[in-house]
Amino acid sequence: MFHVKLPGHDAIARHAGEHLVTHRVELPRKVVDRPILQVAKRLVMALVVLVATAFVVYADRDGYHDNADGTVDLLDAFYYATVTLSTTGYGDITPVSDAARLTNIFVITPLRVLFLIILVGTTLEVLTERTREEWRLNRWRSALRDHTVVVGFGTKGRSAIQTVCATGLKKEQVVVVDPSSKVIDAANADGYAGVIGDATRSEVLKRAEVHKARQIIVAPQRDDTAVLVTLTARQLNRGAKIVVAVREEENVPLLKQSGADAVITSSGAAGRLLGLSVLSPAAGMVMEDLIQQGSGLDLVERPVVRREVGKAPRETDDLVVSVLRGHRVLGYDDPSVGTLQLTDRLITIVRATPRAQVTPDTRTLPHG
Repeated sequence: MFHVKLPGHDAIARHAGEHLVTHRVELPRKVVDRPILQVAKRLVMALVVLVATAFVVYADRDGYHDNADGTVDLLDAFYYATVTLSTTGYGDITPVSDAARLTNIFVITPLRVLFLIILVGTTLEVLTERTREEWRLNRWRSALRDHTVVVGFGTKGRSAIQTVCATGLKKEQVVVVDPSSKVIDAANADGYAGVIGDATRSEVLKRAEVHKARQIIVAPQRDDTAVLVTLTARQLNRGAKIVVAVREEENVPLLKQSGADAVITSSGAAGRLLGLSVLSPAAGMVMEDLIQQGSGLDLVERPVVRREVGKAPRETDDLVVSVLRGHRVLGYDDPSVGTLQLTDRLITIVRATPRAQVTPDTRTLPHG
């Protein structure tokens, strides 16, 4: 695990080097008992072994000798069990009969070993778990390729990744970056790997393997954070598709210059959907259905198949909305479209089915 605390983006220049904080990678885990419950179970087991040993000694008390008064009562039996199991062995109470000595060899000694295993087991389990987690983390890093990095797991980031996963992306191919450990815990609970830390720092994004990512979703709470994250991510990965959510329209050009391929103005988009719903509630419902992947109607991008080459957009089986030709997005009725080419991609409206998936877009888009 890696530990570094990072200041917020708006205090980078002012507080650089002043605060040491932590960032670390968190992978989804299986549900296990809380540490306090594990310790409680071991204490109960140790007490059971102690009581069992004491009663074994008390049952054969005539075979033991106490240097204090010569006899062994119940208190002496518990005392002898305690010092024996803990390997202290003061020697003030000793087995003198053959039966007592045989009992010590075949019963008390195995109980002593079991008692030590129970006590040491907690430490061994912690070391084993730490080693296993390090091995799991290294294996995860080496296998991670062409994944999706989500910066910010609030409402926007969570909704974005749910939409992408609805089209077939596996949860193992998603890495969430957020400065809040509680947010990362929530991401882990949903099955996503997480990195705790400030995504404006390149060290944190490197822990998310952003240099090997196929696409990056930037959805922090503040627009200035989005700009810094976009700049850092683009510096680490020149070929990834970066999509950014911002609050203010005036920040869109800045983000485009910073390397974002697409910028969504969350407040503006919500406002336009509200206005459309006022004009036509039914149209608003349709638009909301289109942007919610996996149910009803889906708006998807796919390549042109060979049997569609040479046809007009309206002659395909799907309802074509736009045609992507090179770096241009053309309307289905644009005269320059003519007939479809094999290198084109289509934006279509389809009925959502369990098998309907978006074909990953591997084109290199302009960053300006």
